[in-house]
Amino acid sequence: TRELAEQIHTAIGELGRQTRLKSVTVYGGVSANPQIEKLKRGVEIVVACPGRLLDHINQGTINLSRVEVLVLDEADQMFDMGFFPDIRRILGHLPKKRQTLLFSATMPGEIRKLAHDVLSDPVTVQVGTTSPAVTVSHAIYPVAEHLKTPLLMALLHHTDTESVLIFTRTKHRAKRLGEQLTKAGHKAASLQGNLSQNRRQEAMNGFRDGTFQILVATDIAARGIDVSQISHVINYDIPNTPEAYIHRIGRTGRAARSGDAFTLVTSEDAVMVRTIERVLGSQLERRTLPEFNYSVSAPHKDTEFARPPRQPMQRRKTAGTHKGGTQERATARPGATTTHSSGRTRQQSGHAA
Repeated sequence: TRELAEQIHTAIGELGRQTRLKSVTVYGGVSANPQIEKLKRGVEIVVACPGRLLDHINQGTINLSRVEVLVLDEADQMFDMGFFPDIRRILGHLPKKRQTLLFSATMPGEIRKLAHDVLSDPVTVQVGTTSPAVTVSHAIYPVAEHLKTPLLMALLHHTDTESVLIFTRTKHRAKRLGEQLTKAGHKAASLQGNLSQNRRQEAMNGFRDGTFQILVATDIAARGIDVSQISHVINYDIPNTPEAYIHRIGRTGRAARSGDAFTLVTSEDAVMVRTIERVLGSQLERRTLPEFNYSVSAPHKDTEFARPPRQPMQRRKTAGTHKGGTQERATARPGATTTHSSGRTRQQSGHAA
């Protein structure tokens, strides 16, 4: 993510202050010209997101032929979120004789196999075990899907929170939930891939300095978050792997502080709950909120996160040469087939939305 690139770049600047090493960040969503100017002046370290790095390679504004060390940070996400083809293309521009390092908080078995494709006789260094930090208290809250948001609001109301990080599965859900929390009076923001770089930075900075008490984020967007004062992590949606569960709840309970992690689970999450318990070797604590009404029935259609309905086609009258003097014509979407008064059909040109 862009935030993680900037975070690493800042750390390099602090650690290398007494050296002559220069670093530059390379990522999309911003103008490439300042990046090109810095690359022309010469740097020793490039901290890059794959897409924009490939752009520079294709435009000839960067030369990787003398790279000595390649580092893939957040390697599991690199391989699992569709970056693997980009990584393969980048590898083709690097010298074969180099050191390659993969860093990750989680490394599931299938991702480990993929990693071995790009490594030669690798050595694994593992710090710590696959288990939550002892400073984190975590539990699950079983609830029906349509009651997730009301239960979340009730938990926030009845819990003494300082700084809360909420995880959702999709960008759309993160945005919608952030809006609902703000409407309910919480100081909340969302962090997801559809935001501009300025908006993302505003959300991050606001969460760090306390302007926002709650940050709603997707897994991949949250990879750039380095905040030690998070008091609570809430999984609005359960993660897809036990490793991701451990990584998420590890965002709280840092720097010798204690923290709490809650996960909202539905009946459809039962398999993943059992998988997490098997990896942890213990059963997750089940909790309920005494003041909450779990018996509210579901609406006919769960529209909580539904997209707004399409606007109906506008009909307009246009002057014509048919016998009636005018003809009524529908303004159709591109790609639609329209029927005229003569009975013949015509396929409209254009691309479907």
